[in-house]
Amino acid sequence: MLNAQQRAIVKATVPLLETGGEALTTHFYRLMLGEYPEVRPLFNQAHQASGAQPRALANAVLRYARHIDELEQLGGLVKQIINKHVALQILPHHYPIVGTCLLRAIREVLGAEVATDEVIAAWAAAYQQLADLLIAKEEQLYDETAHARGGWRGGREFRVIRKEQESAEITSFYLAPADGGPLMEFLPGQYIGMRLVIEGVEVRRNYSLSAVPNGEYYRISVKREPNGKVSNYLHDRVGPGDSLELFPPVGGFTLLPGTKPLVLISGGVGITPTLAMLTAALPQGRPIHFIHCARNAGVHAFREWVDEQAHKHPHLRRFYCYSEATVGAPQPDAVGLLDRERLARWLPEERDIDVYFLGPKPFMAAIQRSLRELGVPEQQCHYEFFGPAASLA
Repeated sequence: MLNAQQRAIVKATVPLLETGGEALTTHFYRLMLGEYPEVRPLFNQAHQASGAQPRALANAVLRYARHIDELEQLGGLVKQIINKHVALQILPHHYPIVGTCLLRAIREVLGAEVATDEVIAAWAAAYQQLADLLIAKEEQLYDETAHARGGWRGGREFRVIRKEQESAEITSFYLAPADGGPLMEFLPGQYIGMRLVIEGVEVRRNYSLSAVPNGEYYRISVKREPNGKVSNYLHDRVGPGDSLELFPPVGGFTLLPGTKPLVLISGGVGITPTLAMLTAALPQGRPIHFIHCARNAGVHAFREWVDEQAHKHPHLRRFYCYSEATVGAPQPDAVGLLDRERLARWLPEERDIDVYFLGPKPFMAAIQRSLRELGVPEQQCHYEFFGPAASLA
């Protein structure tokens, strides 16, 4: 149990972590992934190489240390971590590995004079408090998905029943349970976890569900990344009849009930969860503005489907913005970046709206800034990151 003195010690280390937090977490990952190969599949190596994962951990550790006396101030961070962990099947036996490596990293990066036995003991107690909190909440979510109709725990075999190319970069996979059993429903915006073994190496990934629940199959729409080990494997080597191991749907970036005008803004493959949100919202009759940004017409997925929905539903307006001019193909509504002026024209006149946006981090940062300047209430703006959580500031 974390006592008052240990809380004070943890909070006192925040300035040190602020100046060296990323170096500490980078060293932590080097220790853990080097000495505990069994946890490597749980981490996307591209996020390690880019520094995104160490930055995300540093930010989370800092927030936890700052609010060690008032954990309720962590807000949606805990929920986000829990969903990511469950999607990747992080289990209780993984936590001692993380704790051991984190304490070693603190000692080795800060040095024994700063990271004294007293400091290490305080951080050990703090880590155990956080681990106990996460383990309990994750177990609750594991139990909920296991006992839901059509739900399951751990991996479940699915078969690819259909594969469709949606653009030059994005391909959809339609996945049905191999056991023929019922299929768990999910909320628009949620994602599934996937476990694969590629050339003898286990990897795990998350993919947004790009179609609403139908009781028959899940659909994911995967962008081919230039050096993406998993995306290229799926595009090139997985087809109808092949099997994939999936973990149950989870995620907190979901379409909330409401009657306000709805705005869905996406960049690139960020369109995938907004497709499910759009499908679910159309029968509600609320005004919907669907805004999508792509590099060009060749990589713009699902344009024909969205256009068809706009033709059928007068309360849906759609706008497209390409960063490159397109010749001999369907034209966008604008060429260039989705700046504040364009966004202002495409938003409903009334700024009391619900907005969901997703895309690359710079894109989301620009959208968040524009929405704030245009007077959209911050609490009505919702977003999620493709990979490790970060700050949009």
